[in-house]
Amino acid sequence: MQARRLRWWEPVFWLLAFATPLVFPGQALITCEIAIAALFALSLDLILGYAGIVSLGHAAFLGLGGYAAALFAKHVHPDPLMGLALGMGAAALLGAVASLTILRGSDLTRLMVTLGMSLVLLELANKLDWLTGGADGLQGVVPGPVLGRFAFDLQGRTAAWYALSVLLACFALARRVVQSPFGATLVAIRENRLRALAIGIAVNTRLAQVYTLAAALAGAAGALLTQTTGFASLDLFDFHRSADALLTLVIGATGWLYGGIVGAVGLKLLQNLIAAYTPQYWMFWIGLLLVLLVQRERLFAWFRGRRA
Repeated sequence: MQARRLRWWEPVFWLLAFATPLVFPGQALITCEIAIAALFALSLDLILGYAGIVSLGHAAFLGLGGYAAALFAKHVHPDPLMGLALGMGAAALLGAVASLTILRGSDLTRLMVTLGMSLVLLELANKLDWLTGGADGLQGVVPGPVLGRFAFDLQGRTAAWYALSVLLACFALARRVVQSPFGATLVAIRENRLRALAIGIAVNTRLAQVYTLAAALAGAAGALLTQTTGFASLDLFDFHRSADALLTLVIGATGWLYGGIVGAVGLKLLQNLIAAYTPQYWMFWIGLLLVLLVQRERLFAWFRGRRA
């Protein structure tokens, strides 16, 4: 019961996040980018941090949600919330089908299957250029005002508040899920799948359900990305999207819903800061940071040993 209560710093954190576009209007666009990256990392954390499902193709759901929302806005209706719902629905449907492929096999098998699924969708989006724009991307995506009142402005403040609102709603949903008995069964499956089966947990059903939910949240991130940028491209399906989500969770830690948010803030700020000083070698410093983060427990143990 105690774990379900809000900690004192959580309302402060979200109030500061929503105040950022107003207090620092010049940082509204990067705030929007951070919110979308955090939502994508949050969706990956549901399957990796809580269910123990490794994935290198999570960008498949991001891309499908993004293209679905973009096509809907361009050809059907510009309402962003309807496009968001369609993007989530399309990604959830793909997640439900794809969950059948990750129920059996080792972690290596899952890595290859998820990566292959993302590559297949990338090639389909490239070949169906009459629908997706192919390598040129889908241009001319103009979403309407949010709730029919708040139009997207050039400064990006509406986009930032829109993305933050969706992030907060999805975070609340994910928090409710992981703190429920359903979430406890996911942790049991992650810790020992055979023991979970022995005590009567429907392992395959639980994994399929959480995979579908994670896909829907990733689709929401993709829909937000295309709606706030007005553009959908093959880059949505690219491998680096999945890799960035994994890197975000490495920085913020898995199995903790705020890990995706903290990691997204840290990664985006580090990218901007390092690129400003060494634009040619910023990837080197990010890679070095990743190595240090992976080895942080050994480094702490070494420092403790030296002090002792």
